[in-house]
Amino acid sequence: MLDILFSDFAGQPVWMWLGFLAFVVLLLAFDLGVLNRDDKVLGVAESFRLSAIYIVIAMLFGGAIWWGLGERPDGTSPALDYFTGYFIEKSLSIDNVFVIALIFRYFAVPPAFQYRALVWGILAAVVLRGIMILAGASIVQSYGWVLYFFAAFLILTGIRMLVAKDEGAEFKENWLVRFLRRHMRVTDGLHGNRFLVRREDAASGRTLLHATPLLLALVVINVADIIFAVDSVPAILAITTDSFIVYTANIMAILGLRALYFALAAMIDRFHYLKYALAIVLVFIGGKIYWSHLVGKVDSALALAVTLAIIGGGILFSLWKTRGHNAPDLPPAH
Repeated sequence: MLDILFSDFAGQPVWMWLGFLAFVVLLLAFDLGVLNRDDKVLGVAESFRLSAIYIVIAMLFGGAIWWGLGERPDGTSPALDYFTGYFIEKSLSIDNVFVIALIFRYFAVPPAFQYRALVWGILAAVVLRGIMILAGASIVQSYGWVLYFFAAFLILTGIRMLVAKDEGAEFKENWLVRFLRRHMRVTDGLHGNRFLVRREDAASGRTLLHATPLLLALVVINVADIIFAVDSVPAILAITTDSFIVYTANIMAILGLRALYFALAAMIDRFHYLKYALAIVLVFIGGKIYWSHLVGKVDSALALAVTLAIIGGGILFSLWKTRGHNAPDLPPAH
C-alpha cells in the first residue's frame, strides 16, 4: 500500500494527488454542509468575505508548494508557476460570471439555490478539468511542437478579444437544453434545492423520477465550464507542463470563484475593461513561449510580475472608468 502512495503519478507522488483531492472535498463539504446548509441568499459583503478566505487558502497552498517542492533542476520554481497560473485562471473566470448569471436567469433559479448548484458543479469540474489537464500535459510532453500550437492559439484568442465588438448577451435554448428536455422527464418548475424528484407520470400513472430545471442549469453550467477551460487550460500549460501545478492552480481558482460569484454578478459591469487586460495577458503568455524557445528563457518571477501588473492595471482602470455605474439588468427569466 505504501509503495502505491509513494509511486509516481503525472510527475508527483500519488499521496500528493490524493491529499489535494481530499482537501478539496473537505472544503466543499464544509462550504455546502456548514456555511450554506440553509440555502440562504449570499449577500455581496458575505461573498467578499468568503472569497477572501478562499484566496488566503490558495496563497497558503502556494506557500506550501514553495516550501515543499523548492526549485526544479532547471532552476524554475513550481510555486511561481502555480501563482501565475492561479491569477490567470482567476482573472479569466471573472469574464464567465455573467454567462453563469444568464443561465440561472433563464432557468428562473433564485439566488437562494444558486450557490448550492455552483458548489455541486465544482465536483464535476474537479473531474473534467483533471482529464483535460492530464491529457493536455501528456500531449505537450510527448509532442513538444504542440506547445507552439497552444501559443499561437493564445495569441489569436487575445487578438480576437481585443478587436471583438461588445454585443448584448442573451442565453438562448441551445441544442443541449433541447436534447435534455427530449430525453429526460423535466418538471415545469423548481422543487426547492432538489435536482431530482419523484412525480406521477400522466401517461402511465406510475411514480417516476423527474429532473428539475435546477439540474438542467447545473448541466449547462458544467458544459460551459468545459468551453471556458479551452482558453484557460492552454494558458496555464503554456506556463508549465507540470500536471500537479496546472491542476491545483485551476481548481483553487475555481473554488474561490464560486464564493465570489454573487459579488461579481452584482457588479460585473465594473470589470468591462478587464477583458482587454486578459487579452494582453494571453498574447504575452503565447509570445513568451516563442521567445523562450527562440531567444532565451523568461524568468518565472518576471512573468508573474508582468501578469499581475497587466491584470491589476485592467481591474483598476475598469473600476475607475465605470465608477458610479449600476449593475446591468439581466434578460427576463424564461
